[in-house]
Amino acid sequence: MVKIAIAGGSGNVAQEIIDGLVATKKHEILLFTRKDPPPSDPSSAVTWAKTDYLDVKQLTSLLAGTHTVFSFVAPYLDQEEAFNAQKNLIDASIQAGVKRFAPSEWASANFAHLSWYTYKAKTREYLSAINKDAKVLEYCLFQPGLFTNYLTWPHSSAKHVKSLDTPWDYGNRRILQREGGEEDIITLTTVDDLVNVVVRAVEFDGEWPTNGGIRGTQLTMAELVALGEKIRGGKFTVEDFKSEDLESGSFKPSWLPKLEHPSIAPEHVDAASKMIVQGFLLAFPEKAFDIGDQWNKILPNYKFTGAEEFLTEAWKGKP
Repeated sequence: MVKIAIAGGSGNVAQEIIDGLVATKKHEILLFTRKDPPPSDPSSAVTWAKTDYLDVKQLTSLLAGTHTVFSFVAPYLDQEEAFNAQKNLIDASIQAGVKRFAPSEWASANFAHLSWYTYKAKTREYLSAINKDAKVLEYCLFQPGLFTNYLTWPHSSAKHVKSLDTPWDYGNRRILQREGGEEDIITLTTVDDLVNVVVRAVEFDGEWPTNGGIRGTQLTMAELVALGEKIRGGKFTVEDFKSEDLESGSFKPSWLPKLEHPSIAPEHVDAASKMIVQGFLLAFPEKAFDIGDQWNKILPNYKFTGAEEFLTEAWKGKP
């Protein structure tokens, strides 16, 4: 049993992982919140603490006795604020003697063309600088790629993580793609597999890998289309866009997914959706979602759920 602190615990990925950790009945869990915490429950393994992440001294005090910190801090359109929150959390973790730290990653291998992840890139640089001369803080960049669950949109396939309207629309049998990108790699991992890996990572006796790739399924874009056609029983419409049109923002798709997310204010959804589609399609040739298999190798006896198995079951009986 260890004490685990979780920053940004109201996010949907965080809630999935919290449920997984609570289910083990092994750990003491402290959730940080910017809002007033709910009434305490003496019978619960979960406690709450209010913080704005601005005071390192306060954070250090809150983290006393903590073994592992997980961050799910999101920018809410303010990249610098999100980075500073994580920087302060890292500094406090070091001062409090925290053994392990997981920054707010939970997606890609790199951030090429993914401008909304700037705060993640700066956090990586800060963690690397801290450990440049000697290991000061053990940390892991947990990277599952994209959730397989997103491809069940508009149908829900997880308790907290919402299915997401993406450029790979299995529901309407249509795909947006970079021209010539048939061999671009996408890594898909189910929410449950991410949770199970994190739960096992907490109990892992060895040193965490810095690059924590979690590889559920890897497919080329051509294979992703073929899988969709097999599962959905019909031909997909694939729209290709030249890289130069994507880079300039002049691409004009016949449809555009509405990428609604808790970190995106409603009034910014339309503009953000086009920007995110643009970034995703340009990120694939940069191998942003060609995820490593570091945790797969550490956990060789864990069986991941393949995308075909998961999506076949999720789409069974649906029009």
